[in-house]
Amino acid sequence: MVANRPTVRVALVQAAPVAFDLEKTLDKLQSLTNDAARQGAQLVLFPEAFVSAYPRGLDFGAVIGSRTDEGREWYRRYWASSIELPGPDADRMGAMARDAGVHLIVGVIERDGGSLYCSVAFFGPDGTYLGKHRKLMPTAAERVVWAQGDGTTLPVFNTPIGNIGAVICWENYMPLLRMAMYEQGIELYCAPTADNRDSWIASMQHIALEGRCFVLSANQFARRSDYPADYPASFMDAREETIISRGGSCIVGPMGQLLAGPVYDSETILLADLDLNDIIRSKLDFDATGHYARPDVFKLLVNK
Repeated sequence: MVANRPTVRVALVQAAPVAFDLEKTLDKLQSLTNDAARQGAQLVLFPEAFVSAYPRGLDFGAVIGSRTDEGREWYRRYWASSIELPGPDADRMGAMARDAGVHLIVGVIERDGGSLYCSVAFFGPDGTYLGKHRKLMPTAAERVVWAQGDGTTLPVFNTPIGNIGAVICWENYMPLLRMAMYEQGIELYCAPTADNRDSWIASMQHIALEGRCFVLSANQFARRSDYPADYPASFMDAREETIISRGGSCIVGPMGQLLAGPVYDSETILLADLDLNDIIRSKLDFDATGHYARPDVFKLLVNK
């Protein structure tokens, strides 16, 4: 580790995709990435399932013991608006990162054969596809349409702006997964999410304190108009201006302090300048994998 660390400007995009429309979503991704880059961002993080939809409220016609033809068609539409990693759409995102000169981290729905995964794709500022993380444990009804990831995609990437990794939404409530990230030396802990409850912010502050790292959590701000007109989620108000996801994106420092956000009820780009030296300063009195660990008592095994 370099003795004197740089200051890094990061950006979190709180916005919605054009749900179930891959091309329009990629166009919006490019525009927002460029907006963040123009503001000096070196890293740009997008929310969970930004490409191209978090299917909030959609049941895909599935109940225990029964499925519907309409639900199967919505699954086909969802699959058609997903991407392959690597693949041509990932190449396009890499070109966006290169053209903007940023580390680009995007929540995507990844297809592999007939299955879908909630994933995060990582791209370097030269356009290189660095890799992905697949959500290990889809939550509740997400399990109807998202397959489980495994230990082969738990990366932390060593980059000139710090060690970057991602843990998606309620994976952040898995203590052993967090520890696996800490043991890899994560410094820029990305937590793309779909959770817009007040309690989420306390969780992000806890993780920053526990891991003595910067935590970046991006969520969608979405209205009914961001979803297709025939979207069948029963809980959605028919009015186009109805807010479906209120956001709550935030950036937290390694002592648990809020550096930006949370911001609710608007589309925005959150920015913060992170002094990576604060990570070492914070470890004076706590290091979960160092002087505060008890390897004689506890041992973590990760099946990669």
